[in-house]
Amino acid sequence: MFEKVREMISECFDIDQDEITLSTSFKSDLGFDELDMVDLVMDVEDVFEIELPDEDLEDIKTVGDLVKFIEENN
Repeated sequence: MFEKVREMISECFDIDQDEITLSTSFKSDLGFDELDMVDLVMDVEDVFEIELPDEDLEDIKTVGDLVKFIEENN
């Protein structure tokens, strides 16, 4: 699952896959702002066919958090 998420983030945001690990923070490491997070949520929902509610998004700080959410809800 991590590989698929990493590939998606890399392609959508033009980030080198080597920079993306489970502990990578969306804000401090990748510099994501609110708009980037909205784009990410839309991509996740499309690719994995799940819904990521706003209240759950607040708990997703790292790539690992996102992978865990997807695994638990897929």
